[in-house]
Amino acid sequence: MTSMNNGRPEPNEYASYYEKYISLVAEGDILASLRGQLEETLRVLGGISETQANFRYAPDKWSIKQLVGHVIDGERIFAYRALRFGRNDQTALPGFDQDQYVNNASFDDCTLSGLASEFAHVRRATISLLEHMDDAAWKRLGSANDSEASVRALAYIIAGHELHHVEILRSRYLQSRTGNAASL
Repeated sequence: MTSMNNGRPEPNEYASYYEKYISLVAEGDILASLRGQLEETLRVLGGISETQANFRYAPDKWSIKQLVGHVIDGERIFAYRALRFGRNDQTALPGFDQDQYVNNASFDDCTLSGLASEFAHVRRATISLLEHMDDAAWKRLGSANDSEASVRALAYIIAGHELHHVEILRSRYLQSRTGNAASL
């Protein structure tokens, strides 16, 4: 339905904080990127045992399960913002405290396979939402956490946020666990 999903958002479409995520996303069709990430992330998670999923690379860091839960929560929030902005809802939205979300969730009581399945459902819902937005919706701006963002920028933030955390999973969790970079 849309052609706006091609092309990186302009810097005026998002708060500068999100550049660290947006810059990780390859140029091209963002919906294709989101679909490809789903398969890759599920492959990475499928290579982690339930015992490994409880690992923390430092005492004050999240477990692998908590990291996955955080990615799920983040995607839900960013997709909700995309829904609101895409539908031209001009109500300013609040921010969220990621640590409060993780601390008040029971991710460590879940199985990693269950979290992977939940991630897949959330990602497919995000893709479905975005692929049904028209060009005007992709361009719309809304306000969240005292900053403006476009729907297009939110799609890139979702993709970049996942890439950021999968890289942390590989470099800090899986490398720390095995002593070298995991070949996932």
